[in-house]
Amino acid sequence: MKRLLNTLFVLSEDSYLALENENIVIWGEEGKRGQFPLLGLESVFSFSYKGASPALLGACTKRGIGFTFLTPNGRFLARACGAAQGNVLLRKTQYRISDDPNQSCFAARCFIFGKLYNSRWCLERTVRDHGLRVNVEALKRSASFLSATAAEALKETNLDTLRGWEGQAATEYFRVFNEMILNQKKDFFFTVRSRRPPLDCVNAMLSFGYSLLASDCAAALESVGLDSYVGFLHRDRPGRESLALDLMEELRSVFVDRFVITLINTKQILPKQFDKMEDGAVLLNDVGRKTFLNVWQTRKREQITHPYLQEKMQWGLVPYVQALLLARWLRGDLDAYPPFLWK
Repeated sequence: MKRLLNTLFVLSEDSYLALENENIVIWGEEGKRGQFPLLGLESVFSFSYKGASPALLGACTKRGIGFTFLTPNGRFLARACGAAQGNVLLRKTQYRISDDPNQSCFAARCFIFGKLYNSRWCLERTVRDHGLRVNVEALKRSASFLSATAAEALKETNLDTLRGWEGQAATEYFRVFNEMILNQKKDFFFTVRSRRPPLDCVNAMLSFGYSLLASDCAAALESVGLDSYVGFLHRDRPGRESLALDLMEELRSVFVDRFVITLINTKQILPKQFDKMEDGAVLLNDVGRKTFLNVWQTRKREQITHPYLQEKMQWGLVPYVQALLLARWLRGDLDAYPPFLWK
């Protein structure tokens, strides 16, 4: 089983990263800001404009350390990875299935079923835990819709129709999303999903969390020998890691949405940790990003029991396990891909 190693987040936008012996050295205008050994690192997220030296990127990719570049506001820019792993037969199987709409739909409906199942679980969990503080009727109605749509999605054989089911379910889920926010409702509220730019604090955190999860999924897929750019539900587009977007569908609600809601409801994140830009965008500021990432790392180290394998593991390993199960299905070891169905 893969071990969950450390992740280095570099938040200062004027930092430059370089290699010194077997260490990552962070340089600023005042000199050396920090030094971290490559040993024990799993990935690096750099929110700096200045970037990193080619020598450091080469050392990271050689050791399988994922290196992701984001803007200081958390928008994904690029990811560096090493030579493709795994055997060519696995990737050729992936490409053949991606080119076949029927087989692509067989895989895609598993991702969508997992997404709808987990979204429904989030709503039902809120009803169970906070029945006296929320609109129970609205949440139950949406949960029932998601349950019925999940059953239809699992039988669907057309990709476009499947995307239609997914779109309707997402609209219904986000229609009641605000019910799950119990505290700080004056400053944290959700009306509609907004991206590029996010227009409120909740959307700012959702977009940031989805970017982190997408990078983890891409790294997980590459680590088991799959091509993160060739998807089944998300079709080919230059520069888009379509299979990573496929894989993260089932994890969005249980990994990111509930994380954001917990941050708000436990008051670990506060309104002062956001900045409002001239164009109306709302973004986490430096303090907000540090808070978000500290709790994110803690969450990734929490122990869970995987619902399919029935093995204990850390939350942060779930994308790797799901990528491994996907590879096993492509090899013919499993009859179908088992999505992550959280309970």
